Amino acid sequence: MELRLIGKAAPAGLIGALATALPAMAADAPAPALAPSGANTAWILVASALVLFMTLPGLALFYGGLVRARNVLSVLMNCFAICCVASLIWVTFGYSLAFDGTAPYLGGLGKTFLANMDAAMPASGLPENVFALFQMTFAIITPALIIGAFPERAPFAFVVVFSTVWLVLVYLPAAHWLWGGGWLAAMGALDFAGGIVVHTTAGVSALVAAVMIGRRKGFPHELIPPHSPAMTMTGAGILWVGWFGFNGGSALAADQSAAAAIIATHVAASAGALTWTAIEWLKLGKPTSVGLVTGCVAGLATVTPAAGYIGPGGAIVLGALGGAVCFQCVLYVKQRLLIDDSLDVFAVHGVGGMLGSLLLAVFALKGLGGNGLAEGMTWLGQLGVQALAVGVTALWSGAVTWAIIKAVNVAIARRVSAEEEYEGLDLSTHGERAYEIS
Repeated sequence: MELRLIGKAAPAGLIGALATALPAMAADAPAPALAPSGANTAWILVASALVLFMTLPGLALFYGGLVRARNVLSVLMNCFAICCVASLIWVTFGYSLAFDGTAPYLGGLGKTFLANMDAAMPASGLPENVFALFQMTFAIITPALIIGAFPERAPFAFVVVFSTVWLVLVYLPAAHWLWGGGWLAAMGALDFAGGIVVHTTAGVSALVAAVMIGRRKGFPHELIPPHSPAMTMTGAGILWVGWFGFNGGSALAADQSAAAAIIATHVAASAGALTWTAIEWLKLGKPTSVGLVTGCVAGLATVTPAAGYIGPGGAIVLGALGGAVCFQCVLYVKQRLLIDDSLDVFAVHGVGGMLGSLLLAVFALKGLGGNGLAEGMTWLGQLGVQALAVGVTALWSGAVTWAIIKAVNVAIARRVSAEEEYEGLDLSTHGERAYEIS
C-alpha cells in the first residue's frame, strides 16, 4: 500500500484485500526478539565468575600443588598470564571470529571489540555482551589446561607466545565449528559445554606438546612427587564448584535445564572420584588424595559434553566410566608410551572429553533418562556425527599444535637449559621463590 492512501478513504475492495492478506503477512513476519530476562542474565554473570574462578585460582592451585616446590610460582604465573592474554584477544577479535555469522569454518569481523552487540540474542534472550563474557572464560581456561603437560621445563616467554597463537589458530575455529553455527553444528554435532571444543582440543594439543618439548630430567626413572597434595585438593575443590558455572551456565538460562546440568555434573564428579580411588586402592594398596581429586576431574571432564542432554543415572555411569578409563590411560601414556604428560592433561581431560562426547549419543536417549535426540536422528547416526566431530577436532588440534611449536621454537627455545631446570623456574625465570624456609 502506498503512503499516499494513509488518511484517505480506501476503496472497499482494497479493504477486503488487506483483510485477507494481513494474516499471511503476520505469519511471514519474523518472530519478535525475546525480552532480556533479569534472572537469566544474573545467572550467566554468576556462571562467568565461577568459570573464571576455575582458572584463577582453581586450576592454578590444582596444577601448582602437583609440581615441585621450586616451580609452583611458574605454574601460577603461566595461568595468570594466559588469562590476561586470552581476555584481550577475545574482546578485540576472538569473539567475533568464533561467533559472528554462520560461515562454515570461521566467523567474521563484524563484532570486533564487541561492537554491534544485540540487546537480546534471538535464541536465549540474553544480552549478547553477557554471552560474550561467559564464552570468554572458556577461552581463558582452555589454553591454561595445556600447560599441565609441560610444567617445570618450558620458558615463560614460550608459554605465553604458544598459548596466544594456539588460541587463535585452534580454539577459535573449533568454537565456531560447534558453537558458532559452523559446519559441525550444521551436521548435528553436540557439545553441551566443551567436551570437544575445550577438552579434546586441549588434551590432544597437550599430548603433542609433551612429546615435542620432551621429558623432565629423571622421568621415568625417578619418582617426581607433588610438592603439596593439600594445595592440589584445594584447587580441585574450587574446580568442582566452578564447574557448576561451566556446565550449568551452558544452559544459558536460570531454569530446570541449568539445574539438571548441575546435578549431572555433581554426581558424575562423585562417581569419577570414587571409581578412581577404588581402582587405585586395589592396584596400589592405598587411596591417595591426588587420586581422589584426579578421578573427580576425570568425571567432570567426561560429563561436560553431555551434561545438558542426559539424566542423573546416565551421569553417574559416565562419571564412573571416566574415572576407570582415564585411570588406565594415565598408566598407558606414562608407563607404556613413556610420554611425560606431567599432569595428565591428555589422559584425564582429553580422553574424558572424547569419551563423553561419544557416549552422549547413547545416554541422551529418552529410554535411558536423557532428553532425546533431534527428530529423525538415531543413536547410531548421532554416534557417527560425534565421532566425526571428535576426530576432525583432534586431528586439527594435533597438527596445528605441532606447527605452532615448530614455528615459535625458531624465535624462542621451547625448553629451558638443564641448569635452569635443575634450579627451578621460580628462581631462574622469575627471581622469586614460593616458599622462604629459614
